[in-house]
Amino acid sequence: MNGLWQHLAISLRLHFRNRMALLYGYLFPLVFLAAFWVLYRHEKIPLLRHLGELLTVSVLGGACFGLPTTLVSERERGVWRRYRLAPVPTWAVVTSTAIARYVIVLTAGLLQFAVALAVGMTAPAHPFDLWLAFTAVSFAFIGLGLVIAMLADNVPAVQALGQCIFLPMLIIGGVAVQLASLPAWAQHVSAFFPGRYAVEALQTTVTGRGFAGARFSLLALALIGAAGCVAGAKLFRWDARQRFSATAGRVWLLPVFAAWFAVGGLAEWRGRVAISVDAEPAPAVQKTPPVASPPAIASPAGASPPTVIPTPVAEPAWMKLTAADIAKLDFSLPPDGGVVAPIAPPGEPLPEFIAPIVRDVSDALRSWKPGLEGDPVTRVRHLLCVCAVPDAVQIPVEAYIPAVVLAQILPLYTKENLLKILAWIAMNPEEGDVITDVTDLGIDGAVADALVVRERVNLYALKFLLRVDGRKAP
Repeated sequence: MNGLWQHLAISLRLHFRNRMALLYGYLFPLVFLAAFWVLYRHEKIPLLRHLGELLTVSVLGGACFGLPTTLVSERERGVWRRYRLAPVPTWAVVTSTAIARYVIVLTAGLLQFAVALAVGMTAPAHPFDLWLAFTAVSFAFIGLGLVIAMLADNVPAVQALGQCIFLPMLIIGGVAVQLASLPAWAQHVSAFFPGRYAVEALQTTVTGRGFAGARFSLLALALIGAAGCVAGAKLFRWDARQRFSATAGRVWLLPVFAAWFAVGGLAEWRGRVAISVDAEPAPAVQKTPPVASPPAIASPAGASPPTVIPTPVAEPAWMKLTAADIAKLDFSLPPDGGVVAPIAPPGEPLPEFIAPIVRDVSDALRSWKPGLEGDPVTRVRHLLCVCAVPDAVQIPVEAYIPAVVLAQILPLYTKENLLKILAWIAMNPEEGDVITDVTDLGIDGAVADALVVRERVNLYALKFLLRVDGRKAP
């Protein structure tokens, strides 16, 4: 037991003396944090809904790149051959290596967490649960890192194997790209990747119900981590001259693959592939039968103009807004050509594959019930959701839908009333329900997190207000 702690102390000292390891272990997570902050800086609370993804990236980099790179590099230099002469069992060496790596990724995660708080993120809902979930995620990925180290015969092989796991985990594993933005087949594939369960376990403790909403994810991580650690210990090699291809006991890789397939199969069997949200429940979109109608953007010559919806007799709260109230709004908005809340410039020609979608949306909006029922604020909010959903899932049509929606809204209200409605929506982002699925309009997109839609609705309300008022964003 004393040998375990001695090796742990040596491993930590060597790590903190290595400048490149420090740069890779601590700068890499901060680069991802900066990238996420740039992408989502317009959210009401910066980074809070992406902390699970950020911490997962931090652990993934430290465990699946840092750990195997260190192990293989030391093995190539003959360090482990010397350790073999010490009266320390293999399990103690593997355990101390795993603990040392956990301390390293924990400090990197704490640094990332502290910087996120410094840029405006609020405290997580369940801090203790977050630490336990982080430990479970670290256990799973450290086990995976041990397997990579035993499979690779040299450092370049570590980089190749790491990329084969790291990149798919980022793109279709739910780590860097939200699952709601992926097609259905990719969401099914993600059920077999531990990255998905890592993000779910961490994020549920930050903005959700804590352990109550992360039981399955924690179980999946524990199973994957246990299989990886056992396989890593059984396949452990002390000497660089021992090649994996000549290693006896390669059958120990089977439990690793079996754990991944078991977790994915269980998720499919229990119906957990569909994305669940730990935020407010998203209202269902009301289905309407298709009705042929003239285009929404421009009425044909000789057609009667659309009827303006009269203002209710009882003056609602939004009508009491004044020009001074509207002037107090924060118009620090993302650019129209950016990633968030994009709007195509007037007169820009539609790409051939987008034009039919825009025409279908224009036609369908005329009879779309969520945009025709309820008070004026509810109707306009629902129409803004038609802009928000494509923007949230980042589909190619996102920049061209706002013009269609604005053309639908403009004829229905006087300028004075429309300015007040849009200002009221921007001032009360949490009020009323939002539409998260607009597939009945011909837009292939649905958002799992209603809060994302609310933020995009707020941005489009402000952008539309500026257009209605004839002003430009500062």
